[in-house]
Amino acid sequence: MRLMQNYYALILAGGGGTRLWPMSRKQTPKQLLHLIGNKSMFQTSVERLAPLFTPDRIYIVTGPNYVEGMQNDCPQIPAENYIVEPYGRDNAAATGLAMSVIQKRHPDAVVAMLTSDHHIGKTDVFRDVLAAAYSIAQKDAIVTLGISPSYPATGFGYIQQGEVLGNINNFPYHRATRFTEKPDAVTATGFVASGKYSWNSGMFIWKAATAMKEFEQQQPQMYALLHDLQATIDTPDYATTLTTIWEQFPRKSIDYALMEGAKNMAVIPVDIAWSDVGTWASLFDILPKDKLGNYIKTTAPGDGSGVILDTHNTMVLSNRLTVTIGVKDIIVVETDDVLFICHRERTQAVKAIVDYLKDNKHTDYL
Repeated sequence: MRLMQNYYALILAGGGGTRLWPMSRKQTPKQLLHLIGNKSMFQTSVERLAPLFTPDRIYIVTGPNYVEGMQNDCPQIPAENYIVEPYGRDNAAATGLAMSVIQKRHPDAVVAMLTSDHHIGKTDVFRDVLAAAYSIAQKDAIVTLGISPSYPATGFGYIQQGEVLGNINNFPYHRATRFTEKPDAVTATGFVASGKYSWNSGMFIWKAATAMKEFEQQQPQMYALLHDLQATIDTPDYATTLTTIWEQFPRKSIDYALMEGAKNMAVIPVDIAWSDVGTWASLFDILPKDKLGNYIKTTAPGDGSGVILDTHNTMVLSNRLTVTIGVKDIIVVETDDVLFICHRERTQAVKAIVDYLKDNKHTDYL
């Protein structure tokens, strides 16, 4: 696959992944965990971009605590390609910061804004659709990858597909007419049945100049801050300026800040075997299982397989011999300091546990 002129990847890698607690912590967020195979999710997200993007064309935006771990995982990415937020202000601020840096260094850049913690099973199709999206973005459109829904999920946002705008490399693309954030079950069922909606993957392909224009039109306060910052990029004044203005950025998601109000948006519906790996249940869904539907991974002495009797549809991640008898649909996760046991249908409630620990100042477990 040929390298496309002025095409850059931007990987957002600052999230904490709290719904994968107790493994995902402040110092070890889910993108640095080896949850699928023997590589971190961040490492996998970088490697699947080759050969479309060479390492010098991959940028990372993340927090200061994660840079060292990411550099250890992917030393091929130049140090200057790490764009470091002072602290988290949601992904609209992170996007604006990164786009400001990329546009300053590469004024004609087209940027594929991607994620560090999602699973993509069909990597060849993923690279092919990114190549198609590049061509559409050249027309000053904002392109999003819409995931073909496999069931009426209520935990994802949805994108309504309007009229077909064209076809590039066998990928039809549509006008994106509406974003709906996490609908209820009845609404989600109607969306899927209509055949006119995709899941919102959170991946966008656009010119850096288009991104900055959207900030200027829709978020003038943020744009003014970014404009002042951009003048200092790659100068001695950059770090001080960033620290000074960062707290003035509102906490907004990129969907609310820009995408819901953008006028020239296209969506490419695509099946790339995608999962956001947002909960233990969604991780379990994509892992290989035995004939009884179990996934068992331990680091116990010996064969490390545990003792599993009359157990079905259960996941065990443990560092000791683990025995289960007569259970089903259970998630068991053990770390050095926490034993977590949960029904598969309740994994969304993990965030409530994290909030409880915060409220009660149990910071050692966060």
